[in-house]
Formats: sequence, C-alpha cells, structure tokens
Amino acid sequence: MSHRTRPPSTSRVLDDRTPNRFFASDLDGAPRWVGGMLAGLQAALLSLLLVVVPAIAAFVATSSAPATDGVPWTSALQVGAGVWLLAHGVPFPTAPSVTLAPLGLTALAVFSAWASARRSGYATWRSYGAGVLAYTGVLVLVGLFSGVPLLHLGIGVFAAVTVSGLGLGAGLLRRAEAPRVATLLQPVRRRLPDAVAQGIGAGAVSLVALLGVSALLTVGWILAGRSTIGDVVTGLGLDAVGGVVLAVGELAYLPTLVIWAMSWLSGPGFAVGTGTSFTVGGADTGALPAVPILGALPAPDIAGGVLRYIPVLTVLTGLLAVLWLRRRLDSRSAWHPVIAGAVAAVVAGVGAGLLAALASGGIGPGRMTHFGPAPLLVGLTVAAGTAVAMVLVLLPADRNVRTAVASAARGGWRRIRGGAQADVRATATAAGGTTTGGTDSAPGGRAAGD
Repeated sequence: MSHRTRPPSTSRVLDDRTPNRFFASDLDGAPRWVGGMLAGLQAALLSLLLVVVPAIAAFVATSSAPATDGVPWTSALQVGAGVWLLAHGVPFPTAPSVTLAPLGLTALAVFSAWASARRSGYATWRSYGAGVLAYTGVLVLVGLFSGVPLLHLGIGVFAAVTVSGLGLGAGLLRRAEAPRVATLLQPVRRRLPDAVAQGIGAGAVSLVALLGVSALLTVGWILAGRSTIGDVVTGLGLDAVGGVVLAVGELAYLPTLVIWAMSWLSGPGFAVGTGTSFTVGGADTGALPAVPILGALPAPDIAGGVLRYIPVLTVLTGLLAVLWLRRRLDSRSAWHPVIAGAVAAVVAGVGAGLLAALASGGIGPGRMTHFGPAPLLVGLTVAAGTAVAMVLVLLPADRNVRTAVASAARGGWRRIRGGAQADVRATATAAGGTTTGGTDSAPGGRAAGD
C-alpha cells in the first residue's frame, strides 16, 4: 500500500527572504516603509526612555528631601530629555553652556537603532529612509517640548540623521534579505582607484589601533587614580540613589575620556577648563571640578622625561596601516603606494580630528566652557604620524618606488656629470682660445717692433 505524501501548505511555508517582523500582526499587508518607520520610532523611544526613566526614578526616590519640595515631577522629565538631546549634540536646554556630549549615551542610541532595525526593519531604501525620518522626528518633538532654540535644534537634526543612519543602516544590513556589504559598496568601489580605496581602509586601521591603545591607557589611568576617585565620591556624601545616578553619568562620559587619552598620546593633549592642559610634556591642572572621573586624569608628575616621546605611538599604529597596504595594495606604479599612503594619513587625521571635536565642549559657564582637545592639532599630529610610517616603511619596501628612485638618482647623476664635463670643456676651450690669440699676436708684435 503506497502512501502519498501530502505537500505542506504554502501558507505555512516561510520564504527565506521573508523578514521576521516584530509587529507581524499589525503590519500584514502594510508597505515595507511602515516597518522601517516603526523601527526608527522604536529606536528613538527606547534610547529616550533609558535616560528619562532613571531621571524620574531618582526624582521619586528623593521626593521627600527638602531640596525637592515644590519641584514638579515634570522637571525630572525635562532633565532626562535634555540629557538625551545633549547626547545628540544639542546644548542642555536650561543651561546652554553645557555642551560636552555624553558619548556613551550617543553610542547607546546607535546600538538601539541597530537592534531595532535588525529586529523589525526591512532592508530596503524606503524602509531605511522612513526609519531615519521617524527617529529625527522624535528628536524634533522632544526639542520643541524642551524649548530648544532653532539653531540648536538644527544641530540636533544633523546628529539624529547621523546616529540613526549609522545604527539603522548597520542593523538592516544584518537582515536575512539584505545584500552583502561588498555588493552594496561595489558601485562606489568600482569608481575609486585601488590606491584610494585601500588607503581609506588603511587609515581606518590606523585610527582604530590608536583608539585601542587609548582605551588601554584609560583603564590604566582609572586604576592608577582609583584612590583619588574614591576620595571624591566620599566627599560628595551621596546616598544610594545619587550613587547610581553618578555611576551612570560617569559611564556615559567614559568614551569621552578615551578620546582625551588619544589626544594625550598623540601629543596635543586636552584641557579641563580654561587655562589648563594635560600633555605628555607637562600638566597645568588648576582647580578641577569635583567630578570623580576627573580623578583618573594623569597627575602632573606623570609627564615629561621619556613620556615626551609617547607620540611615536602614532607612527607605530601607522605601521599597522602599512601592513594592511602591503597585503592588499596591487602596486603597479610608483605612484600607487604614494597615493595610498597619503590617503591613509588624511583619513586617520580627519577621523581623529572629528572624534576630538565630538569630545570637546563645556560643562558650565566661565572657565568651565573649555573641555577637551584641540581637534585641528590632534588631526594634524595623527596624520603626521601615519605619514611618517608610510615614508619610512611603505615606500622603501615597494619595488616600483625603489626602481623609480634609483632611475631618478642615475638620471640626476648623469646630468650632474654631464654638466661638470661641459664646464670642463668650456673652460678648456676658453683657455685654448686665449693661448692661440697670444701666439698670433706675438709675431705681429715682433714684426711691428722690427
């Protein structure tokens, strides 16, 4: 007796390219851009709630304190919204002099966008654009609610587009129906010369390596200054709720401290208030705010001496970029490594300068308006270190460059020898003419004398 196998119902068969949607029951038959819009809203609201909810919880926990008597709970809501906006580059609404962004919260917003897009987005351009618009729209509404000026709101819109664009784009590329990154970048990659494309990658490698070393240095600073950090925390006399809020705030500014360490390693250093400086050559600290994380900054005695040569690390991280290029660059001309090395130095320098700009700002009026490194100096020093690595290692190791330099040297030597020989011949000719003239004139003179 034969048994016929019944084919499975097509309604129960899931296509491999069918996205696993978070709002599946609500989006059946809906356009795909709706899923992207919901992913953007989810990302914005999630990152916002992660800041607002602790602020409200801290207000509720301290509502019986005399200092909060008569203060409405909406004030905690405004503070949380202001901190979220500050993470997007918007100065704090009630204190515009506070501009130093908590880059940890910025990274958290990017991660929220990544997770939301990966879970419930669609890997299409319309879905991506709808998600970015939805995220930006939430920021605009929060800014209007907080009374942010239009100029500052424009900065926030640019930051929201950047944050959501990075997070949502990375999340959508993790979807099953998404194309490969190499396929997506192929039209751009095809239009770029190989030397330029590989130089961009090498510059990114150099910058990431420098950030990795800076992160290790930051850990060392924190371990070395743990006693100072503990003394500052004890002096503040915080309760449990205040301690938790302070710890969250310290973690939010930890990436900022890593970028400060990068600026210190590269040479220019950074400032913690007007008139202060922390560099490898010395430290002029002045009076620092009672912020525990500042206890991790290098002490004045940890400067000078052999530490003056620490900026050489930018050359060492540039050597990793050299290895990248040596493995991937198809050098067919002496100009290929030159162009690739120059592009790598520019990319590393521009990236370091942008990070330094993100880690700069103020935390109050007066001398507290200048915190962080000088972006231009940091970018120039990192670019110079990478360029030195290229000149010392990449160019001499390239066969085409060696051949071109040797050919140019031989040509120059031939020109020098040819010029010297021409000078000798000219001198000899001039001397022979003078001798001949003297010989001809002598008989004439004697004849005249006779």
